[in-house]
Amino acid sequence: MTKYIFKRLLSSILVLLGVVTITFFISRVIPSNPATKWAGTRATAEQLAAARAELGLDDPLPVQYVHYLEDLLHGDLGVNYSTKQSVSVELATYVPATLELVLLAFLLAIIIGIPLGIYSAKKKDRLLDHGVRFFSIGAVSLPTFWVALFFQLIFYKLLNILPIGGRVSAMATIFNSMPHVTGLLLLDCLLTGNFTMFRDALLHIILPCITVSLYPIGLVARMTRSALLEILGEDYITAGRSYGLTEFKILWKYALKNSLGATATDVALSMGYTLTNTFLVESIFSWPGIGSYISTAVTTLNFPAIMGVTIFGACSYIILNLLADIIIALDPRIRL
Repeated sequence: MTKYIFKRLLSSILVLLGVVTITFFISRVIPSNPATKWAGTRATAEQLAAARAELGLDDPLPVQYVHYLEDLLHGDLGVNYSTKQSVSVELATYVPATLELVLLAFLLAIIIGIPLGIYSAKKKDRLLDHGVRFFSIGAVSLPTFWVALFFQLIFYKLLNILPIGGRVSAMATIFNSMPHVTGLLLLDCLLTGNFTMFRDALLHIILPCITVSLYPIGLVARMTRSALLEILGEDYITAGRSYGLTEFKILWKYALKNSLGATATDVALSMGYTLTNTFLVESIFSWPGIGSYISTAVTTLNFPAIMGVTIFGACSYIILNLLADIIIALDPRIRL
């Protein structure tokens, strides 16, 4: 197992280097003038020239690339051209909000998706199975922005039971200080005993969390059903039934355990995708996460911010894919 993980880490480094290289050169060949963002729109020609020299934009692209790699090895992701703040510091500010949203969404997906997939496979070609399949296909097919707007219309405009957006309400921030322990607001509120802020934050995260979780719920349910249908036809399942084992034990202890490999891979990749592609949901719900950060960076051609988010996304994919491979490798049949 150690040798396998070491090989996967080496290949991951090559993948990360490839992502950094491609993104770096693509972002640099786009026609733009970063010096204007650094020096200001009213900067003189001398100030623009000084800004280009300070940012290293006068150097050839290969030289800029080498300098960027040197800074990256020291943990320096560069400086945001607009805010003049370190990209690493800004990512540390924006990532926890997105991470909290995605983690809760995938926890919801596992809690709901796996049971749906199990009982759909158990009731194959019956009414429950057709209902779950219809829901799963709809969950992965509906446009995210449409679902978000629909939820806002129903639960805010018509029913008026949930807030329309934001991470917390203005009233909550006036009378309560936001805790900063882990960056995950709900967890920080519990750790500090701030239950008033916790209730307010929980109400605000419900709609974006459900919106984000719909796709992984449908994915997990479909993958669990497909894997279980294949496993339930195996000889050892038939033998277990002949020995008098309950259907509950067969499903949850034996069949489910052997179906988690394929599901884990798809869930991990889906989580990586969601982690870096929540900008539509975050824009609609005014969620202060990495989605809104990258959308601003792309529209302003802010190279360091774009590179920082790209590296974060690539590392997320690599780590999640590695975890999925380790889960699969725990199966003795895979090792053989």
